[in-house]
Amino acid sequence: MGIIIRPLVTEKMTDITETSNRFGFVVRPEANKLQIKREIEALYNVTVADVNTMKYKGKSKTRYTRAGIISGKTNAFKKAIVTLKEGDTIDFYSNI
Repeated sequence: MGIIIRPLVTEKMTDITETSNRFGFVVRPEANKLQIKREIEALYNVTVADVNTMKYKGKSKTRYTRAGIISGKTNAFKKAIVTLKEGDTIDFYSNI
C-alpha cells in the first residue's frame, strides 16, 4: 500500500467537507483512481463513491533579504478529492 501520503486538512477542505461528503488527500503521483479508492476503503472502512485527482506543479519562489536574493522551489504533488457514500464519514481527529 502506501499510496496515501497524508490527509489534507486546510480551511478550504474543511469547508468542502462540511457542505458535502468529500475529503482531500495528498497521494503519490503514480497512483491511479482505482488504487486510491481501494486504499481509502481499506484504511477507513468506508465506501467511496467517486475519486477526483489533480496534479500540482512545483513553483519557483524568490525572497529578497538583507543578505541578498534567496531562490527556492515548492514541491510538486498530486491531490485526490474523495466523495464518500451517504452516511459514511472520516474522522481525522480521533487519534489526538
